[in-house]
Amino acid sequence: MTDRRNAMKFLGLGTCAAALPGAGSAVAARPSAGASPVTPPGSTCAATGDLHWACGIEGQRKADLGNGTYLNPILPGDYPDPSVLKDGDDYYMTHSSFDGAPGLLIWHSRDLVNWRPLGPALARPLGTGFAVDIAKVDGRYFIYIPFMKAPWSPPLKSFANIFVIHAPSMEGPWSEPIDLGIGGLIDPGHVVGEDGHRYLFFNEGKRVRLTADGLATAGPVETAYEAWRYPDDWITEAWSPEGPKLFRRGEWFYLVNAVGGTGGPATGHMVVAARSRSINGPWQHCPHNPIVRSKSSSERWWSRGHATCVEGPGGQWYLVYHGFENGYVTLGRQTLLEPIRWTDDGWFEATGGDLSRPLAKPRAGTAVPHGMPHSDDFATLRLGTLWSLYASTPDEARRVHVADGALVLEAKGTSPADSSPLTQQVGDRAYEVTVDVDLEDGATGGLLLFFDDRLYLGMGIDGTRMISYRGGKTAYWQEPAPPARRMILRITCIDQIATFYYSLDGKAWTRHGVRSEVSGYNANTVDDLLSLRPALFAAGKGRVKFRQFRYRALG
Repeated sequence: MTDRRNAMKFLGLGTCAAALPGAGSAVAARPSAGASPVTPPGSTCAATGDLHWACGIEGQRKADLGNGTYLNPILPGDYPDPSVLKDGDDYYMTHSSFDGAPGLLIWHSRDLVNWRPLGPALARPLGTGFAVDIAKVDGRYFIYIPFMKAPWSPPLKSFANIFVIHAPSMEGPWSEPIDLGIGGLIDPGHVVGEDGHRYLFFNEGKRVRLTADGLATAGPVETAYEAWRYPDDWITEAWSPEGPKLFRRGEWFYLVNAVGGTGGPATGHMVVAARSRSINGPWQHCPHNPIVRSKSSSERWWSRGHATCVEGPGGQWYLVYHGFENGYVTLGRQTLLEPIRWTDDGWFEATGGDLSRPLAKPRAGTAVPHGMPHSDDFATLRLGTLWSLYASTPDEARRVHVADGALVLEAKGTSPADSSPLTQQVGDRAYEVTVDVDLEDGATGGLLLFFDDRLYLGMGIDGTRMISYRGGKTAYWQEPAPPARRMILRITCIDQIATFYYSLDGKAWTRHGVRSEVSGYNANTVDDLLSLRPALFAAGKGRVKFRQFRYRALG
């Protein structure tokens, strides 16, 4: 993926990230072939101390506690840079999909706490997709997208390129991306001014006016504002003004911005605000900026920022933003919900504290069925909803189809790194994934925990041996598994320890001889804003059939 911070010429992170697990550990003792992986005792729902999430599908943690309160995150897992649209009683949300294809999974809610997936808006990404904005104007829906030039991209004019897609409904059908001809900027934020014109704001305080249909520019890019600056001795990643989200309330336009950098130190990212009576300024900085900031690495949530401000059901207002979970940075930037209070002088303040405790749900609204199963029997192709291809060309979806209860993945590349594996997001602190792997022709295939093409671990088989991967490469210590063209593979991840298992019949299991500590598989290690997540890969020649993918949260 295109490196966000290098692309925007941000400051380097140095070498303070958590160390990668070593590859030279001695082989651990294993149970007999008849032993099965052990499920930890206790509830299948995640808990920390006296705090418990509700149990969702497959034991997944769920924010809605069923008693009028919720416990963040509202969307566990790597769902960063949330853009939220209020449309009557309905709310729609999407996130940065980066190198995933299809991209821009649309979520729907009626209470801001429970969310159901609708489907992807972006069938064929043209590059690495950064933070977007959703807008509705004159009954039509728009998503403004920055595409970063990637090695797999079709020709793009700049390293950062602003496009738009549009549809008659949030459920589609969505148009093909339209190039707005804006280069070198990211994080578009849409607003209609008091003059009736449409505008996009960007990082670094830039702005451009759009045509009435929102599908082209109607003027040059110009500097419109300067974000609030925090004291120089605060520990952040970089100033990095980005993520402008604008809305109008009463006589004021409000501009909610992110500063401090989205990665790096836990205290970096923050939410700041400004307001103006005119879209042309002047902009006044909120006197109690920052609105939201993690002040210590001891807090539950780190690097909180990139907020959308939205009126919830019943008239209460909220911020929707992302943050890293302390101790589980591997899960990526998760979606958080925090209430705000409007002050007598027309500013707003966040009232959720450090989000470590349950908060009152919105006073109105109805809950939609939350989440989705992560298990897949491959009766239908859930591409773009559950699964996405990593770093694939726009036409590469043809590599994937389902037939006779199997997902068939055409082989690509020579290893997991260049195979464009199928990945899915997970949001549980402990989980187990299992899949039946069946090779055809000369393919190598298997099951991974995948961060990016430089950082992954897992198992593959090629018909003659098992290939073990750690630290984004073939491991030094290979497992003496029997040669087979079909094998059932399982990975558990508990307390940031990944353990591998394999079986020829699904009854007699063998534990792989090497365990891995995976807390270092995170964004600050390799400067890539992704997450460690399950993946299926097929490399070499031929294809691999995958059957009965099973997911189970382990508390």
